[in-house]
Amino acid sequence: MGHYTEVIDDLKEPTRALYQAQTDAWKGFGQLHKAAVAEGALPTKVKEMTALVVAVVKQCDGCIAYHAKAAARAGATEEEVAEMLSVALLMDGGTASVYGPRALEAFREFAAG
Repeated sequence: MGHYTEVIDDLKEPTRALYQAQTDAWKGFGQLHKAAVAEGALPTKVKEMTALVVAVVKQCDGCIAYHAKAAARAGATEEEVAEMLSVALLMDGGTASVYGPRALEAFREFAAG
């Protein structure tokens, strides 16, 4: 099992517990997520890569794991992800030079299957 798969696995139980404690809010978040990344004027893979860039800038390993996995599932290529991560570097500088490589590593883990 890869590191980012473990990150997702580690979040399952605490997320489930918080969902049960605040079901309506979490259902709303789920609906928002589904609507935000749905195919539209922009394809889902572009939206997931954008979310991955935001995850890098926000320095969120859990978000990196989830959105790297979703970008891979949506058909993003490593070249596309690397190019998007250069935007994170442009906008965030130093911290993106740490979290960007993590995001690429996560994408590679999920793209490999």
